[in-house]
Amino acid sequence: MEKRKKVLLGMSGGVDSSVAAILLKEQGYEVMGITMRLWEDNTKNNCFNIDIANDAKKVCEILNIPHYIMDCREDFNKYVVTDFLKQYSIAKTPNPCIECNRYLKFGKMYEKAKELGCEYIATGHYAKIEFSSKYNKYVLKKSDSLKKDQSYVLYSIDREILPHILFPLSKFENKTEIREIAKLYDLPVASKSDSQDICFIPDNNYVDFLKKYGKFNTKSGNIVLSNKTILGRHKGIFNYTIGQRRGLKVSYKYPLYVTNINKDKNEVVVGREEEIFSNELIAENVNFLVFDKLEKEIIFNAKIRYSAKEAKALISPLEDGNVKVVFNQEQRAITPGQSVVFYDDDIVVGGGKIK
Repeated sequence: MEKRKKVLLGMSGGVDSSVAAILLKEQGYEVMGITMRLWEDNTKNNCFNIDIANDAKKVCEILNIPHYIMDCREDFNKYVVTDFLKQYSIAKTPNPCIECNRYLKFGKMYEKAKELGCEYIATGHYAKIEFSSKYNKYVLKKSDSLKKDQSYVLYSIDREILPHILFPLSKFENKTEIREIAKLYDLPVASKSDSQDICFIPDNNYVDFLKKYGKFNTKSGNIVLSNKTILGRHKGIFNYTIGQRRGLKVSYKYPLYVTNINKDKNEVVVGREEEIFSNELIAENVNFLVFDKLEKEIIFNAKIRYSAKEAKALISPLEDGNVKVVFNQEQRAITPGQSVVFYDDDIVVGGGKIK
């Protein structure tokens, strides 16, 4: 009898990862569940709390699979929270989920999987891993459910582990199907609501979090037009992001949007909406999933944030390892600290941080 292959499944106590466990068992894998303790215990916090751990444990008991809790607080603080604070301190707007996926969910968890003798790791992400004849290797692809596709936040993972990743939910078109499976197995999380906030920030109040944990210049400064006309005062540049309209508390003859944040002058620059549109950017910390590096300029689809639409773009290598991206169409509010991700049809080519 062929020995079943082992898989370590990240379990957040939600319905997606719970149904992923069911599907993996049905596919014949020997499943082990793991819940990563990433931040301080807090009942309002989505990273880790007693309810989350208990929900994951109950599901594992119902499905008769082992459940582990892995303390990753030190690494989470090092790779995710510290980076989050640093980026805001230099007037950038980070996406902490990307760092968490890279270093924790597809970094530390993969190391733990090898310790436990598992050939695979799995999560409840909506994405695909498939072998590509075009690139002659396993590649990351968009989920069948494009409305829930999460490939954007996965571009930074190590391409070497792609053959060892399973995404059991990749072919599901909507959440209703997922919940129906959970109900069939009488899972207590079948009707549990989805989390939408940044997981380690209660109530998604990132400003209070920055004030509590970061060492920021909270000194007030000028809100100015691009011609240096002073319109008012801001309450600390970390409160603002490119494209922001609400909360400026200054009035003018036309609606104002944040067009730039000048850290050196402690200024928030505002202007017309058309001033936040641009067609080019420089990306740093670039990670390619289908080749080692970009050798020559090439055209791919690209998008500048999770919710953005893709657009054709010319991607060109620079001598310092960064890449220049020039879009065919102007993009709204290209924001330093966010990521630009490149696609070849439904294949994730790679991506990088907007400089």
